[in-house]
Amino acid sequence: MPTETLHIPTADGRADAFAAHPDGDERHPGVLMYPDGFGIRPVLRELARELAGHGYYVLVPHPFYRHGPAPVLELPAHIGEEERPAVFARLMPMIEAHTVERALSDAHAYLDFLATRPEVAPGPVAVTGYCIGGLLAVRTAAAHPGRVAAVAGFHGPVGAAGPELFSGLTAQVHFGHAEGDLTPEALAGLNQSLDAAGVDHTSEIYPGTVHGFTMSDTDAFDPAALRLHWERLLPLLARTLRPGGGGAAAPASG
Repeated sequence: MPTETLHIPTADGRADAFAAHPDGDERHPGVLMYPDGFGIRPVLRELARELAGHGYYVLVPHPFYRHGPAPVLELPAHIGEEERPAVFARLMPMIEAHTVERALSDAHAYLDFLATRPEVAPGPVAVTGYCIGGLLAVRTAAAHPGRVAAVAGFHGPVGAAGPELFSGLTAQVHFGHAEGDLTPEALAGLNQSLDAAGVDHTSEIYPGTVHGFTMSDTDAFDPAALRLHWERLLPLLARTLRPGGGGAAAPASG
């Protein structure tokens, strides 16, 4: 499967990114995949390759490129509970510096870049994200209703952002929440906000999970929850980016 490191022109410089897509000359629907706060690393590249194997051009940008190219932090091979405090002490200033204005400016550049790729089919794209990337995905979709057909966020802080986050959102939505992040009462309130905004959505707590459940290089990883993530994500992409083309089977491996 072809993969490459790219550099995307933005208002503030050039954002490095990872891309994966199927072999051949055929054009494929585009998917913008925002990483979690730990950024582009082997587990994100594997998720991108897995998704690309289902017939998509997948672009994973480095959101914190203003602080240097990825990896902007040297991460251990496994991010356990002992390592997290030191990593987050360095990571949080970058997250805090990534303002809504910066996020929206970058999102525009990423979508424009996808539209220029010869491997990407014309038409709307999907946006997915993990952790803070889930919030960035929703902001991107809400700011570009005509260009984004689907948005999915996994263990993302979308509930804490407030109902105004969903204003103008026309994409179909799936949120997969960690049980450790969201109470059933908070989920009900979030889903009421989505209903009030007229958003076509599914939004659920993945049983027995903690924050970060999709990431196999952390203690939070839950193989069953990662499979459920694929079981929700692939049909969403199939029905929004391939109308009439049928669904896609979820990966057998976790």
